Amino acid sequence: MASMVPYRSVFGVRPSASSLFDLFDDMTDLANNSIASKAFPVDVEDKGDGYEVKAYLTGVAKDDIDVELNEGRLSISVNVEENFLQKEFSSYSATRGVYLKDASSEGLAARYADGILTVTVPKIVEKKNVTKISID
Repeated sequence: MASMVPYRSVFGVRPSASSLFDLFDDMTDLANNSIASKAFPVDVEDKGDGYEVKAYLTGVAKDDIDVELNEGRLSISVNVEENFLQKEFSSYSATRGVYLKDASSEGLAARYADGILTVTVPKIVEKKNVTKISID
């Protein structure tokens, strides 16, 4: 069983890995901490008149988040860069996108609280010009 030693060498393996299980745990930690695994979860809910997109960004500052809507594609980008001598949570950048075919650029709203970014995207309202025609 792996012990609670925060130190990792350059290759992600503790210098005192005492068993094959410790070595396996260390290599699994290294794989789980890769940049590819830093993508954040996103939920998209259709609310009828719009969409509610939630991105779970625990530990990310509001200034490190960028949100854009471009031709129906909502992109959420995170760029976390900090200058620490030693830190268990590494710097990273990640982008998640979702295509919302009927997204309107009017009335967009975003709020960030408690590590959750909530973006409200209204749908395009199609105006139907219905004219009643009387029959002679």
